[in-house]
This record gives sequence, structure tokens and C-alpha cells, in this order.
Amino acid sequence: MKTSFVFLADGFEEIEALATIDVMRRAGMPVVTVSINPTPQVTGAHGVPVLADALITACDLSDAEWLICPGGMPGASNLAACQPLTDALVNQYRRGGNVAAICASPAIVFAPLGLLNGRNGTCYPGMSVEGCGVKWNETAMVVVDENVITGRGPAAACQFGLTIVSQSLGADAAKQVAEGMLIA
Repeated sequence: MKTSFVFLADGFEEIEALATIDVMRRAGMPVVTVSINPTPQVTGAHGVPVLADALITACDLSDAEWLICPGGMPGASNLAACQPLTDALVNQYRRGGNVAAICASPAIVFAPLGLLNGRNGTCYPGMSVEGCGVKWNETAMVVVDENVITGRGPAAACQFGLTIVSQSLGADAAKQVAEGMLIA
């Protein structure tokens, strides 16, 4: 299986990043946490420091299973301002690869890049931008539209991760992880 990458920027929403990583790793998916900072240390929106596995400058993202953006503010804005990341997201999307974003990131990172044009998506309440070609679902916790997954916010973190697992490994694998976590 190909490696998936979760991108961390100062101000990221800790539960969205770490729960997603945890769920995917429980399923046996290879996941690399990537700092967009010049150092591996990234500080979440609630002051939790995390040591990323790699720096974005050292990663080959050209053959990823998933490129994943957690939300949080100013984390999502910091991700959106990272040119190597936005280039990788656009390249992944254009080749039909999988991309996922949760909370503020669908609106702040994906929508301006055109990754949600003509698609269904969800994001944190009040973050959706009208007129950007997205069919925003204001009630769904997670929305899958072909190779794009979006999540609503912190409460959706485990479901977001399980949806990624389901899309890559199948519903049975996601169900097994959910049962082990006492979610199902």
C-alpha cells in the first residue's frame, strides 16, 4: 500500500490530525506526519506540541495514497500559504489521487485551489464560501465525493479517519477498527 501524508502547520486542530492518524495506523495504513515548518516541531491550536515524522521539503508526495489536511486556525491558513503543499495537492487531485480535508481546510485550503469545484463537501460551520463551485452540505459530518473526502470538524475526526480507511481498505477494515475503538 502507498503511504499517506498528514500535513501539520502551527495552529492545526490536534484532535482532527491525531485521531485521523491513529485510526489509519490502527488499520495498518502507512502514514507520515509532515511539518510544513522549517523544523519537525509543530504546535497545535491548543498548545499541544507534536514532533512530525518528516519535513515537507524532504518528502516525495508524487505517489501518495492520501494527502490529508487537518483544520484548525490558523493551521488551515498556514497550510494554504505553503506553496509546496498546495502544488502537491493540485498535482494529486489532477492525477485522480485521493485528497482529504477537515474543519476549516476544505474551505480555506481546498476550495481556493479548485479541488471542490462541482463537488459536494462539508466544513466547519460558518467557514463555507458561496460562489466557489462547491455544493456545501451543512449537516453531514463527512462527505465523500469520488476521490475527495471532507469532514465537518473535531467531532467528526474518528469518522473522517474511518472513512479514509474504508475508501482505501474497504468497509470491513473500517468496521474492524471502529469496533476495536468501541465506536461501532
